[in-house]
Amino acid sequence: MALAALKGDKTLAELSEQFEVHVNQITQWKNQLQERASNVFATAAERNESAGPDVKELHAKIGQLAMANDFLAAALGRVGDPSAKR
Repeated sequence: MALAALKGDKTLAELSEQFEVHVNQITQWKNQLQERASNVFATAAERNESAGPDVKELHAKIGQLAMANDFLAAALGRVGDPSAKR
């Protein structure tokens, strides 16, 4: 249906009548096909590249930042402490 809508041989109203689907749904599918058509012909490496950052790397970075925040919170908490070195 989306391909037929892209071809433009028939109007959306004609396609809606032929396939018994609302015009808005056909339009939505057509837009999705236009946006994602490049993924159909992309290699696996290109798909992985466009998928975004690796989740494991992000989790590692979150852990690293959490440890740094804890360390700094503890260090700043001791600033007013009389036992803190100056």
